[in-house]
Amino acid sequence: MDAQTLSRRPLDGAAVGLMVVLCAAWGLQQVVIKLTAPLMGAVLQAGVRSAIAALLVFGFAAWRGTPIWQRDGTLGAGLLAGLLFGAEFFCIFVGLGHTTASRMAVFLYTAPIFTAIGLHFAVAGERLRRAQWLGVVLAFCGMVLAFADGMTAASAHGSTLAGDALGVVAGLLWAATTVVVRATPLASAPASKTLLYQLSVSGVLLLAMALMAGQADGVQLNGAVLASLFYQSVLIAFASYLAWFWLLRRYLASRLSVFSFLTPLFGVAFGVVLMQDAVGPRFAVAALLVLAGIVLVNRRS
Repeated sequence: MDAQTLSRRPLDGAAVGLMVVLCAAWGLQQVVIKLTAPLMGAVLQAGVRSAIAALLVFGFAAWRGTPIWQRDGTLGAGLLAGLLFGAEFFCIFVGLGHTTASRMAVFLYTAPIFTAIGLHFAVAGERLRRAQWLGVVLAFCGMVLAFADGMTAASAHGSTLAGDALGVVAGLLWAATTVVVRATPLASAPASKTLLYQLSVSGVLLLAMALMAGQADGVQLNGAVLASLFYQSVLIAFASYLAWFWLLRRYLASRLSVFSFLTPLFGVAFGVVLMQDAVGPRFAVAALLVLAGIVLVNRRS
């Protein structure tokens, strides 16, 4: 077991607080994208976000003197992480054409389960005990319960098998990205360099896909779209992702990943407050299951 793995520790109060803030920000992003998608395609928004954030990360790294161009054996892993990140968004985009957003959220957020399993076998020091595996199961059951009404409604409108399958693939790609970051030389690379790999590669891929899909036509650059791009690029893809990679280098990734279950729950909550979405009473029970799962996964020996 290497020294860097040993230095990564279970979550403390500061890490938990930061993860809750990040999950809330990521959950709000779904509402922001949905509100502005009629004015600017979602994939185009994602590509522009990645491109802007890549420039910000590059400037941040240059300001701090981070060795971006230094040969450190991370090029292959970095390109792979960027491709996985871009492919994940491609699967989400295509999949949403064949299934509902609720079903996509359920299948996409299987990613923490795949992450925990992958890291359990790939990285020393990331072993999960029985109680922690139970926490993963409880958290996932909470997610399924939270979106059960949406899944039932979707089943009445024809087959969603193709979209559901793409959602699972997207979850696998998300998990694979996390495993690549932790199990390759990227684990010891500066967070800004790791993020720059993902943003630059995914930006090129997503912009290309958006152009091929014709999403550049009919874009309305009004105040709402500009505010959305600022939120997504500066606050989310730049600041929040740097914070996420900072956490990955200091805490056990399998514990951090389970907090991803909070993101769609926050998304539903913001939808209720900002968009008057209807949510049944099962949401409260689902939230309790998710919180119980998080407690179990982060339980110390």
